[in-house]
Amino acid sequence: MLAATKTEITPADILAPTAYAHERRTLRADIVAIKKRRRVSVGPFATFYFENYRTMWHQIHEMLYIEKGGEDQIADELRAYNPLIPKGRELVATVMLEIEEPVQRAQILSGLGGIENHMFITVGGARIAARPEGDLERTKADGKTSAVHFQHFDFTPELIAKFRDPAVQVIVGIDHPEYSHMAILTPAVRESLAQDFIT
Repeated sequence: MLAATKTEITPADILAPTAYAHERRTLRADIVAIKKRRRVSVGPFATFYFENYRTMWHQIHEMLYIEKGGEDQIADELRAYNPLIPKGRELVATVMLEIEEPVQRAQILSGLGGIENHMFITVGGARIAARPEGDLERTKADGKTSAVHFQHFDFTPELIAKFRDPAVQVIVGIDHPEYSHMAILTPAVRESLAQDFIT
C-alpha cells in the first residue's frame, strides 16, 4: 500500500517499467478514485487538484512510462514532483485554468496576471494565503498568466485541528479582480485532504 502520509518519493519507491506496465490499468483505476475526492472546482474554469504522495507517485510513473527515459529520467522526475507532496502541515494543489477554446483561453489568461497571489483557503474564517511554488514565475511581463499553478497552503496545528472539525466550514477560493469565486469543501474532500496532515 502506498501511504498517503509519506512526504517524499525515493528511487526505491519506483517500480520497474515492466512491473508498472503490468499493473498500470489497475493503478490508473485506483488513482482516478483517489483524485475524485481531491478535486475542487472554483468558478467556471479553475480547478484545484490537491496532490499527495499517491498522486505524485502515479504522475512520476506515468512520465516514465510515456517518455521511457529509464534510470536517467528518474532523478529529474523526483526533483520536479517531490516538492508537490505535502510535508505534514500543508496542503498542495495543482490549479488548472481549464479553457478549451484557444482564442478565449489566451484572452482570459491575459487578464488574470498575478492570479497565483489571489488564491486562498479559509478555515472557520481564518484565511490561509497560497504560497506559489517557486520553480518559476507564472505570470509573464506582459501580464499573461500560466494555465497551470502549483500552490502551497501552510497550516498551523490549530488550523489543522479546525480543518478536521466537521462543524467548521472550509472554503477554497480566488479573489482576483477578474476572477472571484469560492467553493465550500465537501465532507468527502475534507476527509481525504485531512490525511495529508501529520500531527
